[in-house]
Amino acid sequence: MRAYAPMIAMGDYLRINARRFPDRPCFVEAGGAAFSYREVNSRVNRLADALTSRGVRKGSRIAILAVDCVAFYEVILATLKLGATYVPLNNRLTDAEVRTLLRRAEPSMLFVGGRYLDTAHAVLPDVGSVDHLVAFDGDAELTYDALLAEGADAEPEVRVDDTDIVGLAFTSGTTGLPKAVMQSHGMLKSLIGIQEVEYEYLPGEFRYTASPAFHISGQAITLGHVKRGYTTLVLPQFNAATTLSWMGAGLTGCFLVPTMIRRVLDEPGVADVDFSRFRSIIYGAAPMPPAMLREAMDVFGCRFIQAFGASTEGGLQTVLTSADHLRAAAGEPHLLGSVGRPVGAVDVRIVDADDNDVNVGEVGEIISRSDAVMSGYLEMPEQTAHTLRDGWFRAGDLARQDAEGFFYLAGRSKDMIIRGGENIYPIEIETVIAEYVGVSNVAVVGRPDDYWGEVVVAFVTLHDGAGVDTEALRAHCREHLAAYKVPAEVVVVPEMPLNASGKILKRTLRDEMVAGRHR
Repeated sequence: MRAYAPMIAMGDYLRINARRFPDRPCFVEAGGAAFSYREVNSRVNRLADALTSRGVRKGSRIAILAVDCVAFYEVILATLKLGATYVPLNNRLTDAEVRTLLRRAEPSMLFVGGRYLDTAHAVLPDVGSVDHLVAFDGDAELTYDALLAEGADAEPEVRVDDTDIVGLAFTSGTTGLPKAVMQSHGMLKSLIGIQEVEYEYLPGEFRYTASPAFHISGQAITLGHVKRGYTTLVLPQFNAATTLSWMGAGLTGCFLVPTMIRRVLDEPGVADVDFSRFRSIIYGAAPMPPAMLREAMDVFGCRFIQAFGASTEGGLQTVLTSADHLRAAAGEPHLLGSVGRPVGAVDVRIVDADDNDVNVGEVGEIISRSDAVMSGYLEMPEQTAHTLRDGWFRAGDLARQDAEGFFYLAGRSKDMIIRGGENIYPIEIETVIAEYVGVSNVAVVGRPDDYWGEVVVAFVTLHDGAGVDTEALRAHCREHLAAYKVPAEVVVVPEMPLNASGKILKRTLRDEMVAGRHR
């Protein structure tokens, strides 16, 4: 007799919907191949059985290094059923970085995409915990298909509780030992539940998330689709032309970051696409310039929902709803500069250095508490205690709140520029520059200065064929900003350095600037 947990576990969603919607596509690949809920559940059961035969038990760690694919999500779904812990690795990391993370995580198995087999072979001799290397594709001793063939299609009989750790996610820290975020089944369930309400989903969705499968956003959104019985489009990596094609060919919605929306808007023929079946774009990970948001609303003609939160560790915190976007379009454009108001089931505050609530309009640090917060950092009690104080999670994000409760980001505490004793929040300057004709993307950072301490430097990329007079752009800033906030220099770069989630890497820009590469 199967030993059920006293609640619905994360791994139950696939089984339930394989019964409810057996022939409905669960996943669709870029080329159009579809995998039904019945088929995916059968494959996941076979994988879980094969993993069990090879020694995987509740609490075992399974690492994954690959681009997005159906097999990637099947491994995640199998770990959910087994109570194992998945360890998804950023596929942009160097061999040395992968080696470090594997040593920290100590997984017993590593699943790898064909393009990363060389990395796996290079690092595994120095990682003693990995007993089995499984290749999704490519020439390998043990392939994914062969592993599936070893297993039986039977539901695992494993009790899984909300406190069990489902995911181990490494933060993109710049110094010291990498922090491994312990994410519980309860955290993931809570995050998915919040998203179900705040993302304004409708019945029968067919959606795509450009957040990669190694990121909590990609995992939670896709697993949320599985919970609701939706169909998910799985693309190896974000591609603007492919995304645009699917937006006009059946997709009902996407999760994108602003840099991706910009690339879709710049695709040739975007004005000729029929978006009549397309319902919504959820965007997040970075603020979107209001001018670009207005353009996207005009072009796509769909609902827009902005999501904000430190999702890897702290889940969703605020949302700017589709109704808020309509208010902005109807004559309250200032709302487009907001990240919205706190979501349900999450307690959110803005506090000063002593954890006192700041007054309306004052800048402070966002802190929050909810069931969608991490369990802590693996083997890092001091860092955990610093980030989770008195039950409140701190990511270092700065914001102010207006009288209606809308939050307006002021950047991250580490990104704040201090010029002659004045605090400068880059996002305010970035919003002004993003309105300038020809500017595609902008990032504002501080540059060390002997006199002022720091001065403002703006990096910009331009639309294809556009040019910009940097002095005219600085004059534009003087019209809208206090003199001390005006960039001392505007640097035009061919492209912004981005991480795998599409966020601009300001750290890279600062480092290259200090090294003299941007002059």
